[in-house]
Amino acid sequence: MIAAPIWIPATLFAGALQAWRTAVQRRVGKALSVNAAGLVRYLYGLPFAFAFAALYQWGIAPAPFPPLGPYFLLFCAAGGIAQIVATNLLLMAFEERNFVVGTAYSKTEAVQSALLSVVLLGDRLSVLVWLGIASGVAGVMILSTGGKRMGPSELLRALGQKAALYGMASGFFFAVTTIGIRRATMEIGTDDHIRAGVLTLVATVALQTLMQGGYLWWRERDQVPLVFANWRIAGQVGMMSSLGSACWFTAFASAPVALVRIVGQIEIAFTMAFAHFYLGERMVRSEGVGLVLVAIGVVLALAGAL
Repeated sequence: MIAAPIWIPATLFAGALQAWRTAVQRRVGKALSVNAAGLVRYLYGLPFAFAFAALYQWGIAPAPFPPLGPYFLLFCAAGGIAQIVATNLLLMAFEERNFVVGTAYSKTEAVQSALLSVVLLGDRLSVLVWLGIASGVAGVMILSTGGKRMGPSELLRALGQKAALYGMASGFFFAVTTIGIRRATMEIGTDDHIRAGVLTLVATVALQTLMQGGYLWWRERDQVPLVFANWRIAGQVGMMSSLGSACWFTAFASAPVALVRIVGQIEIAFTMAFAHFYLGERMVRSEGVGLVLVAIGVVLALAGAL
């Protein structure tokens, strides 16, 4: 079922980079608006994406440029737009003043990714993988709620809240993002999954830069100078975002998206580690339970895959 083992280290590395980027962003504070911060990821990540692709294409593994299918850019655009929409929906959930509900329900992304991959891509997942997905989702939801403010019954009762609806919609569009990127990599005429991943990264980030940049120029023009004024931190975020996305895209090109997403939830462990050692935050018992469930989910998914 797995095309190449590269997806496992790629996913783990992607999770670590994403957690690192999040920690840096939290420490530097909020100097930009939401849309400007989103543009930073793409605008400053684009040069690194080009550099990674060029280094691999002509330096690490020289080869003729692979042919691109007719729907390559369409799938890149679809995945890029879905990611932007998903992020905005998550922020809308937060604006409902129920950060816990919105975050918790957005974590259903792994289940939604699995269902979409089965329906749209024809992926077949074993029982162990499905059990791993369930355990991982339970773990991240516990971590999202802190294990204090909401239990299972409260989460179910919250289904009608706008925060929950926005959160689940956010999870859906994040799942659509993975499907779009997976299909884009399949449009590249190569068996080299790293090559497919970095080429898809360049196209997707370039399109996201144009879309998010155009929106910012149209609606929040006063934020444009701030995007460039904060270039030192923005450059760090862009580099980590681009390198992390290169790893995610390589993993999506190599394995079913459901497996990548469930193993990628190990990111939460890296996030907790950064929060503890980098930000000086303390871990509570419920977070330990959540981390154990996430770890069990990863082990089950890997057992079912390998």
